[in-house]
Amino acid sequence: MGAHAKHHDYHLVNPSPWPITASISALVMAFGAIIWMRSLGGGAGLFGVNGPWVFAVGVLGVVSSAFVWWRDVIREGAEGDHTPVVQLHFRYGMILFIASEVMFFLAWFWAYFDASLFPAGVYDLLNSDTTVGMVVRDQLLGGQWPPVPADGTGVTIPANGDPTPGIFEHTFDPWGIPLLNTLILLTSGVTATWAHHALLKDDRGSLVLALFLTVVLGITFTGLQAWEYIHAAFSYGGHIYGSTFFMATGFHGAHVIIGTIFLIICLLRAMSGHFTPKGHFGFEAAAWYWHFVDVVWLFLFASIYVWGAGPNPGHPVQL
Repeated sequence: MGAHAKHHDYHLVNPSPWPITASISALVMAFGAIIWMRSLGGGAGLFGVNGPWVFAVGVLGVVSSAFVWWRDVIREGAEGDHTPVVQLHFRYGMILFIASEVMFFLAWFWAYFDASLFPAGVYDLLNSDTTVGMVVRDQLLGGQWPPVPADGTGVTIPANGDPTPGIFEHTFDPWGIPLLNTLILLTSGVTATWAHHALLKDDRGSLVLALFLTVVLGITFTGLQAWEYIHAAFSYGGHIYGSTFFMATGFHGAHVIIGTIFLIICLLRAMSGHFTPKGHFGFEAAAWYWHFVDVVWLFLFASIYVWGAGPNPGHPVQL
């Protein structure tokens, strides 16, 4: 019996099929996304494969693998395998993950500031005949940021003109829904911190209430941003303003949805009696992720909505 006793603080995991199933599913999802985007651009699908269906299968595989994998991790923690040393290494892993997310968003901020700070710049364009030409951004943006209101051909829209696909009419008023969403996310950060302190004090009732309020605030943020997108006075395609705006804010919105799901799982676990003052890394990771989402939004609000609004932002979107 003594030969099988554990004489160290580390946890040697049991053999698991979920890492390989998650990897294969991620590969399938990537192939599906590439085929899907290729078909949207007018290109033919690979071997007649339907891109959206392949992508959906990959997403289903990733979600399923994550569910059963994390289920096993939760069971390991309940069985006492997550010693203080193991929990410390979990924290290192989460820190590195958030650092990778910082670099991910840095790319979208870089794209936005490159276009906004150099609206009259010049860049190379690879034409269909493989020759390289020079395109001046003046032709696309009117030499200013935000761009001159124009359609896809660079013709200024009349004052009473209606938005059409591929055009830019005006930016959002930052003091409408964007400001409201900022207050919502900041409040959700407060409720998440409240939940953490309640957990440390083993106050189960306050923990559940604070987590519930955080989830409600996250869902409210997502709903308001969807409403804002529907009423946008510019499109994703046709100009660089729409693409940089929707890629930066859209990926942030995706992270809000993921973080909300993360918190919903924590809420369900808290209601089931999971987490203790000394063993709650799952909740701690969710709280870290949520605070990261809050900070990214503050940068988005300050740089894209406020600084990038220009002299003539549109009227606030009516609810």
